[in-house]
Amino acid sequence: MTYKTLLVHIDDSRHSAARIALSLDLARRWDAHLIGLYAVCTELLPGALRQIGSRPFAELEGRRAGLLQKAHDSFLAAAERAGHRSVEWRAPRGPAPEVALLHARHADLLILGQDDSRDAASYVAPNFVGNLVLDAGCPALVVPHAGSVQALGENVLIAWDGSREAARAVADALPLLENARYVTVDIVQPADGARERPVGIDVAAWLDTHGVTASFSTRRAHIGASAGATLLSRASDMHIDLLVMGAYGHSRARERVFGGVTRTMLESMTLPVLMSH
Repeated sequence: MTYKTLLVHIDDSRHSAARIALSLDLARRWDAHLIGLYAVCTELLPGALRQIGSRPFAELEGRRAGLLQKAHDSFLAAAERAGHRSVEWRAPRGPAPEVALLHARHADLLILGQDDSRDAASYVAPNFVGNLVLDAGCPALVVPHAGSVQALGENVLIAWDGSREAARAVADALPLLENARYVTVDIVQPADGARERPVGIDVAAWLDTHGVTASFSTRRAHIGASAGATLLSRASDMHIDLLVMGAYGHSRARERVFGGVTRTMLESMTLPVLMSH
């Protein structure tokens, strides 16, 4: 199993170049076709309106065209430096969330960036990344905005709860797991919950049939700490460079409600997270 079509989200933020570099590295790893999808916020937010003031909208459109051209040139230049020829640039018109979702459904793996409230250029739409993760129908690798990714997929932590989402995430992560040096399956139980049998042994046995040797452990969340925080702490202690987990959420009226661990990861991740729903 491998990923043959990767899609990386490109925007005007300072984190976009790092995502492109990572996606090119992964594309070379699997000899995959890489699509660069340029999708940015097209709405005029109140702050933007104040900055524009009396300037004509033609000037705004010119600035947008300049940013698009810069992103286009940067993407193709990065691909040329990396020596990867199978790349494709896309900058479709239309509302970014709908456009991104349409193109995401024709990829094997998405490479997305964690929202960064300190970088206005990273804003696309409310819950842009989370909605793509839940609705795209394919796995998404979400890259944290803090720090840099030096290695990916050498030491992997699987968050396992026996759910459909977790099973989907593990299956979707197989191309990475098959080449990992170390894989561990973690089950985080509530601090005050009853102990259950170590269900991680089941997924570890299944992974073994795919040539992936995995250890497993069951641990309780620290008193007052969420399961998500416990997983991040565990990943840090073990020098994990990739977390694999199922993503949870549902729509309530017009609001997207994310599961607790999913929300924690989207807001506080400190390492790349592969999510599937």
